[in-house]
Amino acid sequence: MKVSVQHCRTAFLLLAWAVVSGAGAASPSGYSPQVLVDELEAFPHALSIARKQEVVRDHEIGLGPIQKSMGAWVFRDSVRMDGELQRLTWQIVDGFTSREVLRRLEQSLSRQESATRLFGCDGRACGSGSQWANRVFGQRLLYGRADDQSYRVYAVQTTGAEYRVLLYSGARSSDRQYLHLDILEVNPEVDEGRL
Repeated sequence: MKVSVQHCRTAFLLLAWAVVSGAGAASPSGYSPQVLVDELEAFPHALSIARKQEVVRDHEIGLGPIQKSMGAWVFRDSVRMDGELQRLTWQIVDGFTSREVLRRLEQSLSRQESATRLFGCDGRACGSGSQWANRVFGQRLLYGRADDQSYRVYAVQTTGAEYRVLLYSGARSSDRQYLHLDILEVNPEVDEGRL
């Protein structure tokens, strides 16, 4: 079996990143989703494109694919929450794919006892990539091939705080790979009936 130098280089760099990010992971009670931002900031092949922070009310989080229903684009399932929303977008460069970086972040989350996956989809099962990019995340650069999109939602419960973490990856081409991260710190006064 022939293995290219590029594949070896990619595997080595991802392994090195895994060791570095794993070493910085906090214990479940002290874990914060901000660790994901720190991991991406430390990853030399992720270029920050956009970041925004705002207080949101009744912010809709998709817990299902986005689809057209009676002429309108809607999630098959969703929940609305209040809180402080941090939105960040990176371009993934140097031959890495946004999907492999998303998987790396997902592995980081799955090691935390305080993190629970609420929903995930890949490719066409997520629905319209254009709607995810423009309507959901307000970041047109994320729009790419429908087969190359991935979306994950996690609930993270920590001491004194509750979060929803959304990861989305999209690819326009092999050298135009993008990763988006939403971190919503849930307002503690949200109604009990919400997720």
